[in-house]
Amino acid sequence: MATDLRLGITYVPYLPPEHLRDLAQAADECGMDDLWVWEDCFKQSGLASASAALAWTSRIRVGIGLMPVPLRNVALTAMEISTLCRLFPDRLLPGIGHGVQPWMQQVGGKVDSPLTLLREYATALRRLLAGETVSVDGRYVQLDAVALDWPPSTPPPLALGGEGPKSVALAGDLADVYLFSAARTDEEIAATYEILTERWRARGIDPANRPQVVLTPITATGPGARQRVDAEIPYWFKDPAPSIGSAGDAEQVAADFQRLAGLGVTTLAVQPTRDEPDLLGLVEFLGREVRPLLAAD
Repeated sequence: MATDLRLGITYVPYLPPEHLRDLAQAADECGMDDLWVWEDCFKQSGLASASAALAWTSRIRVGIGLMPVPLRNVALTAMEISTLCRLFPDRLLPGIGHGVQPWMQQVGGKVDSPLTLLREYATALRRLLAGETVSVDGRYVQLDAVALDWPPSTPPPLALGGEGPKSVALAGDLADVYLFSAARTDEEIAATYEILTERWRARGIDPANRPQVVLTPITATGPGARQRVDAEIPYWFKDPAPSIGSAGDAEQVAADFQRLAGLGVTTLAVQPTRDEPDLLGLVEFLGREVRPLLAAD
C-alpha cells in the first residue's frame, strides 16, 4: 500500500474564482494534503489564487501549477513567492513552466528557446529564494546584483513541468517536484519516470529521497462517472483509454491511485471533470472515503 501517497484536489480555472474559497476550506477540513491552482491564459492568476487559498485555510499545502515564465520577470516571481512563504511557512509549493506556446505568442512573450529560458529562470529563481545576491547575463534572464530583502526562512520546493523528453530531463536536473499534465497513460507515466530517475541519479539523489512526482488524474464518482471522465479526456488531445483517469467508488479510485503510485507518482492532485455536479461532494468523497484507504496497511 502507498502509505506516503499525498492526495489533493485541483481547482481548475474553468470554474469562476468565487468558488475557490468553499473548495479550499472543504479540502482543508476534509484532511486533504494539497490544493493545487492553475495559472492558464487568460483565466486566473496562480499566485493570487494561492494567496487567497492560503489565507482561507489553516494547514493544507497549496501548489501552483504552473506559472508561465515568459509572462513573469524572475525577480518579481521571487518577491511574490518569498512573501507568501514568510506569511504561510511551509505551505506553498510554487511551480513554473514554459507556458502554452500559442498563448505566449498572443502576449508577445514567445521565445526562440523555451528550454533555455526555463533553465536560466529556474536557476536564478532558486538562487534568489536562497537569499543570494544574483547577477546573471543570460540569453533571456538578466539580473544585476539582485537580492531579496526578505527571502524565505527556508526556500520552498520548486516544481517544474513540461511534456517533451528534453523538458522532462530539465525538470529532473533542476526541480524538487515534477508535475505531469492530466490525461497521461500508464505507459507515458512510466517513460517519463524513467527519464526523471536517470537525471536524479546523475545528480546523486538517493532514490529513497527522490523528488516528488505529481499527477492530476481526472476523477469522478457516482452515476455515469466513467462516461464523464472519458468525455473530459479529449480536451487534453487524447482518446479515452482505461488507464487514463479514475472512475468509480472509493475502493476503485483508491486502487487506481495505488497503481499510479507503483509507477512512481508520489502526489495525486485530483482534477474534476468540467461537468462535475457536486464539487464539494467530490472533495468529501476523496478526503473522507478514498484517503483512509490509501493510508491503510
